[in-house]
Amino acid sequence: MTMLARFRFGTPLLLAATLGGCVVGPNYQRPPAPVSATFKEAQGWKPSEPADGIDRGAWWSIFNDPVLDQLERRVAISNQNVAVAEANYRQAVALVSQSQAQFFPVVTGNASATEARRPGAGPAGGSSTAASYSAAVGASWAIDVWGKIRRTVEQNRANAEAFGADIANAKLSYQTQLAVDYFSLRVIDAQKALLATTVENYQRALDLATNQYNAGVAARADVITAQTQLQNAQAQAVDLGVTRAQFEHAIAILTGVTPADLAIAVAPPPKTAPVVPVNVASTLLERRPDIAAAERAMAAANAGIGVATAAYYPNLTLSGQFGFTSSSLSNLFSVSNEIWSIGPQLAGTIFDFGARKAQVEGARAVYDARVAQYRQTVLSAFQSVEDQIAAARVLEQEAGLRAAAEASARQAEALALNRYRAGQVDYATVVTAQNTALQSEVNSLVTLRARLTASVSLIEALGGGWTTADLPKG
Repeated sequence: MTMLARFRFGTPLLLAATLGGCVVGPNYQRPPAPVSATFKEAQGWKPSEPADGIDRGAWWSIFNDPVLDQLERRVAISNQNVAVAEANYRQAVALVSQSQAQFFPVVTGNASATEARRPGAGPAGGSSTAASYSAAVGASWAIDVWGKIRRTVEQNRANAEAFGADIANAKLSYQTQLAVDYFSLRVIDAQKALLATTVENYQRALDLATNQYNAGVAARADVITAQTQLQNAQAQAVDLGVTRAQFEHAIAILTGVTPADLAIAVAPPPKTAPVVPVNVASTLLERRPDIAAAERAMAAANAGIGVATAAYYPNLTLSGQFGFTSSSLSNLFSVSNEIWSIGPQLAGTIFDFGARKAQVEGARAVYDARVAQYRQTVLSAFQSVEDQIAAARVLEQEAGLRAAAEASARQAEALALNRYRAGQVDYATVVTAQNTALQSEVNSLVTLRARLTASVSLIEALGGGWTTADLPKG
C-alpha cells in the first residue's frame, strides 16, 4: 500500500476520532445579571411630547431635522474612530478564520537539485561530480482530540462578536455626541437671536433715556447706564460666536472632515424635546451594544479556560511525506525512486513545575473579571436609563415654570419702562427689570438645551435602535 493510499485510508478514521473527541473546559452559560422589572423613575410619568416610534437605523429621525439627519449619517461612514472599530472587527474575524484553518492539514512542497564535486582518491588524483534531485510533498495534521482548537475558535469567534458590538457602540456614542453638540449649537443660535432682539430693545431704551435727559427730566447717569447695558448685550452676542464655532468644529471632526470643510447655517432649535417610549426594563440587556460586548468578552474568557486546560493533555500530530529522489533528473519520477513516510506523533509535557496549573488559574481569573465587568456594565446601563428618565421628567416640569417666569419677567420689563417714561421710577428699576427678563429667556433656552440633551442621552441609554439581532457574527 502506497503512502497516499494509507493516508486516504487513515483520514476518515482520524477525522471520526477528532469529531468524537472530548472538549475540555467548561461549556459557556451566561451567568445571571442584576435586572430590575421596571424603571423606578418612569412610574407615573407621561411625557408631554412622546415619540410614537423610532427608526431603528436612524434614531435621530424623531427630531425631524434634515440637517441633523445628514450629519448623523456621515458618522457611520467617515468617523475615524468608527473606522478603527471596524478595522479591529475585521482583524478579529480574520483571526477566527486563522484558527479554523487548524482543523485541516498543512500541506507543504519542496524540490531541490544539487551537484557536488569530489576530489579523486589515490596518487592518480583527478575528481568526480555527483548530482542529486528530489521532489516531495508533505502534510502535517494536528488532531484536535481534546478540543483545544475548537475552544480557540470559540474564543476567537466570541471576541470577534464583541468587536462587532464595539462598532455599534462606537457609532451610537459618536452619533449621540454629535446630536448633543448640534443642539447646543442650535441653542446658541437661539441665544444670538435673543440678544439681537435684546440689543434692539436696549437701543430703544437708550433712546428713551436720552430723550428724558434732553427734556430735563432724567439724569445723565441714566443715559450712561442705558449705554452700558446696550454695550454689554452686544459683547455677549459677539462672545457666543466663539462657542458656536467650537461646536461646529467638533461636529466636523465627528463627521470625519476638517473644520474648514463644514459650515452649518444658522437655524432655530426644536421648540420641544421628544422622549422615546421606555420599554420593559428587562429588554435593556438585548438593546445595548456595550452590554453585548461585555457578554461576548465573558464568553471568550470562558473558552479561554478550555484552551488553557487542554495544555494538560498531549498533542497528537499526523505527519506524512511522499516524493522522489534520484541522481538523474530524467528518471526522477520513476517508481523505483519513490520515497514516503507516514506516522503519528504524540507529544506532551510531563512536568512543568505548575506552569499549566497557573495558566488555568489565570484563565479562570480572567473569566471572573469578565463576569464582574459584565454585571457592572448592566448596573451602569440601568443607572444611565434611570438618570435620563429622571432628567427628562424633571426638566419637563422645569420648562413649564421657566416659561411662566419668562412671561412674568417680560411683563415686568414693560411696566418698568412705562413707569420710567412717566417719571414714576428711576432707571435702575428699568435695568433690573431688563436684566431679569433677559436672564429668564436665557434660562428657558438653557433648560431647552438640557431637555434636548436628556432626550438624546435617554435614547443612547436605551441602546438607540440597536438590538442583539444586529450583532455581526464572527
